[in-house]
Amino acid sequence: MTALRQESVDDTEALLSVLPPHIFQGLRRSERIGEVLEIVMDLGREPEARFSGSDLILSSRPVSFEDIEYVITRIGAFGEDNRAGIERTLHRISAIRNRAGLIVGLTLRFGRAIYGTIAIIQDIVESGKSILLLGRPGVGKTTMLREVARVLADDFRKRVVIVDTSNEIGGDGDIPHPAIGRSRRMQVASPARQHAVMIEAVENHMPQVIVIDEIGTELEAAAARTIAERGVQLVGTAHGNELENLMQNPTLSDLIGGIQAVTLGDEEARRRGTQKTVLERKAPPTFDVVVEIQSWNHVVVHPDVADTVDSLLRGYPVEGEVRERDESSGEVRVEAQVPPPTRTPGHRDQREMRDGEPPSGRPPRSAPPTRGAGEALQTLRIFPFGIGRNRLEQASRELRVPVAITNSLQDADMVLTLKNYYRRKPEQLREAEAQNIPVYVLKSNTVGQMQSALASVFNLGSSERDTTTEALEEAESAIAEVLERSRTIELAPQNSHIRRLQHQLAERYNVGSRSRGKEPNRRVKFFPREYEEYL
Repeated sequence: MTALRQESVDDTEALLSVLPPHIFQGLRRSERIGEVLEIVMDLGREPEARFSGSDLILSSRPVSFEDIEYVITRIGAFGEDNRAGIERTLHRISAIRNRAGLIVGLTLRFGRAIYGTIAIIQDIVESGKSILLLGRPGVGKTTMLREVARVLADDFRKRVVIVDTSNEIGGDGDIPHPAIGRSRRMQVASPARQHAVMIEAVENHMPQVIVIDEIGTELEAAAARTIAERGVQLVGTAHGNELENLMQNPTLSDLIGGIQAVTLGDEEARRRGTQKTVLERKAPPTFDVVVEIQSWNHVVVHPDVADTVDSLLRGYPVEGEVRERDESSGEVRVEAQVPPPTRTPGHRDQREMRDGEPPSGRPPRSAPPTRGAGEALQTLRIFPFGIGRNRLEQASRELRVPVAITNSLQDADMVLTLKNYYRRKPEQLREAEAQNIPVYVLKSNTVGQMQSALASVFNLGSSERDTTTEALEEAESAIAEVLERSRTIELAPQNSHIRRLQHQLAERYNVGSRSRGKEPNRRVKFFPREYEEYL
């Protein structure tokens, strides 16, 4: 795939120019203007500049109504979402109002245009298929969406219309930011009218591509389906880390075809080996491709949404196409799905583990791969049911054990699943038990849980396993707090091998990480990804 260079462009001076003089001078004296993330002005409090991991008081004089009015008169008008901006920039100013509707606080967030972010999915963008970008807030969905619009309009000369609800894509004012290229931008007066403007764009302006940010209501999902049915390429975003999140969201599930309950006849239910009421996809998906964004340099692509949804509803394991971009060279590496491996004989008996319960009395079909002195471990074929395949691959890599993921239950040496799936006993798990295939049950879908199970199966040393598992569980808890509270956290000191595993875990969840300190007290520090360039 073609390598594209990433380039960041911002308009720092434009935002600084709207600050009251005493606040601006305080920031100038700090000599950290290029590092500021946002400026906070709350009535009666000292103004603050927020940097990565630190704050700075900009003036000893508390913010007054006059200071707030100074900013308001130099920016665009606030919409119903209490957001405003500066014309032809991507900066965002958000307001806090009192009960009477007066503005008593401002958050001035610096916006930047990043060019080259779509290199990792450039071939999909060029294909003309409708694409849905998923990812947690702050991961870069809007930035990538903006770049998609520019590339399609400038490089491929397509008629692109952006439906820009809060001026997040094209910036504030009547003249959009140059980052969207030749794309045309339709502003939305009220978020409640976004779906109507989507339809208006198709009916009035003959676009070849519609770009829409944050599809979040049932009306917007219906409008997206109408656009797709008219043969227009649709590129949009929605909140959610994985495609399965949309399947569980009744408001947005229509984007991937919708889910409905179907009652089967007695004969059909017996033939399928399922209950009489099953879930099935209701209609063709609105979007052809779903891209799960972990970071700008790491995504998971589901190239056939219909096939993926059908497989998930039937309980079959699915695996997306993993794509990674090398930051130094810009080259994009695509990992093909793992094919079912051939059977390798020679495994001894395994036990079935159910949250610490004793193994069942049935004879196991195969056994954990053990080794004698100087012998290599034999490859273990695992059928993952309802667990993250990428996480399982990561767990096996970090433990350095030979694991092959298979899509065929007949080829599996063991099944790995979650407690809630095992309790429901779907067809695949009943079939595994009928064939005496060992079933290992995890409490949660985490790398640490998978490593603990693999360590037990491969008979790894208990002390080493416990230390590694404990360190990774500490890391996962810290990552959750970083994502939830946007704060930095330091972990306990660990050896170099465990620190490397913790860094890999941070990369998986798109959290920044650094090692600090000297041995034997060297430890890992986690922080929000947006702070990375300032640490």
